[in-house]
Amino acid sequence: MTILEAQGLHKRYGEVRAVDGIDLHIDAGQVVAVLGPNGAGKTTLIEMLLWMRHPDAGSVTLFGDRPDSAAVRARVGAMLQDTDVPSALTVQEVIALVRRYYPLALPTAELLSRADLTASANRRASQLSGGQRQRLSFAMAIAGDPDLLFLDEPTAALDVAARRAFWAQVREFAALGKTVLFSTHQMDEVDQLADRVVVVHHGRIIADGTPSAITSTVATRQIRLRTDAPAAVLAELPGVAGVVAQGSPDLLLISSHAPEDTLREIFAAGYPVAELSVTDADLEAAFVHLTGRSDAA
Repeated sequence: MTILEAQGLHKRYGEVRAVDGIDLHIDAGQVVAVLGPNGAGKTTLIEMLLWMRHPDAGSVTLFGDRPDSAAVRARVGAMLQDTDVPSALTVQEVIALVRRYYPLALPTAELLSRADLTASANRRASQLSGGQRQRLSFAMAIAGDPDLLFLDEPTAALDVAARRAFWAQVREFAALGKTVLFSTHQMDEVDQLADRVVVVHHGRIIADGTPSAITSTVATRQIRLRTDAPAAVLAELPGVAGVVAQGSPDLLLISSHAPEDTLREIFAAGYPVAELSVTDADLEAAFVHLTGRSDAA
């Protein structure tokens, strides 16, 4: 059963085409990850699916109805990047307030537990850490026991342990047959949770499939190394399909059909090499291959 249907979505900001003709359908029970470089149009797309931002052209239906209808809003939850709450209210008061918007809300105690905020129930929102504010946003998003949940970069302010705990809660939520659409820059989160990956680049969907199907688009192996060899020179070596910097100019990811031949040429040319590893293609490599970028934020 299709619960989200978007057709021909367009959104322009001046000369920038943030979303440039996206069609998307999502069936009930799917956990869908949306990936794309900075500025790819992910957040704009999510905001249009929620009808928080109106498209210049195209249509969106959720559960076969308009996204802004009361019946739909009662079945949808959203955790966005910027969620403001009244700073003078306590955590428990914020949750109690949000629960009133839904005809069928989860108990306050359950929401506090799911968001790991029971111990902070009486703290004011202004006193929360960044991670606690993220968890409060999650509690608010699931307050109405939604059938469809949107999560836009939900773990951005969380440490590793908190990220794991957060996704454990999302997995429990999805196991109930709920539908989840989330964006992230953490590839391990996609591997662990998503059963479908949508890659957005320049406002368009350039890949859509299971994580393994996306990974299979790369028929190369990945060489990671630190070297002062110019990327332009490395790109011309035997077997090389692409070269991308990994945060600094001398730390490179080389996609190669013949890594042994590629490395042989690098060593023969006398370039210094450190931190060398050769691995099979993974989701990150597929992302780099598809977008030419190493950042999925």
